[in-house]
Amino acid sequence: MKKFFLLLTIISTVAVSQAQRLTPHRGEVPNAYNFWFYEPPADTLAAAKPLIVFLHGRSLCGNNLNRVLRYGPIDALEKGMVIDAFVMSPQAAGSWNPDRVVRLVDWAREHYAVDTNRIYLIGMSLGGYGTLDVAGTYPDRFAAAMALCGGSTLKEHCGLNRLPLWILHGTADRAVGISASQRVVDAMRSCDTASRLLWTPLKGASHGRLARIFYLPQTYDWLFAHSLADSSRTLCRDFDITMDDLSGKDVYRAVRSGGNKVVRMHGATGTQEDVAKGAEEFHTVKRGDTLSAIARKNHTTVKKLCRLNGIKASAKLQPGQRLRVR
Repeated sequence: MKKFFLLLTIISTVAVSQAQRLTPHRGEVPNAYNFWFYEPPADTLAAAKPLIVFLHGRSLCGNNLNRVLRYGPIDALEKGMVIDAFVMSPQAAGSWNPDRVVRLVDWAREHYAVDTNRIYLIGMSLGGYGTLDVAGTYPDRFAAAMALCGGSTLKEHCGLNRLPLWILHGTADRAVGISASQRVVDAMRSCDTASRLLWTPLKGASHGRLARIFYLPQTYDWLFAHSLADSSRTLCRDFDITMDDLSGKDVYRAVRSGGNKVVRMHGATGTQEDVAKGAEEFHTVKRGDTLSAIARKNHTTVKKLCRLNGIKASAKLQPGQRLRVR
């Protein structure tokens, strides 16, 4: 019986420890927003970590902070994805105010070991508007930003060209028409070449379908590929998001801020596959496979596949051939 209670105490202690990593904050930052804050496990905090700021859509507005947990990076964490970063999810009552969002970032920098070169913005719908408004107002505070099915209320958009930015919008969006994002893209291109912009119209995607992007590993891999330490602020083009990604089976895997994958978690089954740091993974070629299709499926590039396998982009693939993909 004593052993039982000891085990129960240990389990309860671990559960509380895990729960304390996600905490609500109400009225803590003057003239800002209430928010949830996720802290990675303590045993991973030897070094400074990136910070991801998620801005929600209109359906999550209000005064009930629990609504913010319905979708987004924290929900992805709850479903099994491991994101090696601090995550902040504020709640707005209406439109997003750039100054209030930045006050929250300053709070996080003051209270946690945030890597100030690696602070990222991501938002959807109303949060897509907020992401572009915040990024355009404070382009030098964020290493990169991703705006989903939104738009912008900014009077001028040239500031958005100063940071790596990925804008995605579904062509079948009836809630926020794709023209809202297209106007931003056109305005950015009218300033200069918009060399730090990725613009992805997703053919046939509805408004809600883009919420799946929060559960894709390449979303966070792309964000983490950017840093303010890169003085040229080069745009990473090594990742893609397609309609296949938005309609596939839920698969969650660890996303390490340094690019090392440790655990892959599959759907709701909780099955875990331990993957050693830097482990090799392979794809067996099937009839009709091409290097570009294999690269898209494995979220890599043809150039990397060629380098890993010592082949040329023009190489003819044979069914049964094994290709190293990472």
